[in-house]
Amino acid sequence: MTDHHCESCGMPVETGRYCVHCTDADGNLQAFEERFERMVSWQARREPAASRKQLEAETLDHMATLPAWKDHPRVVSRPAG
Repeated sequence: MTDHHCESCGMPVETGRYCVHCTDADGNLQAFEERFERMVSWQARREPAASRKQLEAETLDHMATLPAWKDHPRVVSRPAG
């Protein structure tokens, strides 16, 4: 198993900065809004009873720990939780 993680979502990766779930067909990092919506959707499947507001807050908190997004304006300006 690897100890290298995707800089966008945190999933383990063998090589490179990003996993296949966070990149487009050309290997470029997806836009913030696309990645955010996909991460919120993933979290909703894990926590079906959670509100959209809660899912968004949890996702932004997670994104704040990741190199690809920690300085993004939407992440930086999130309400303190």
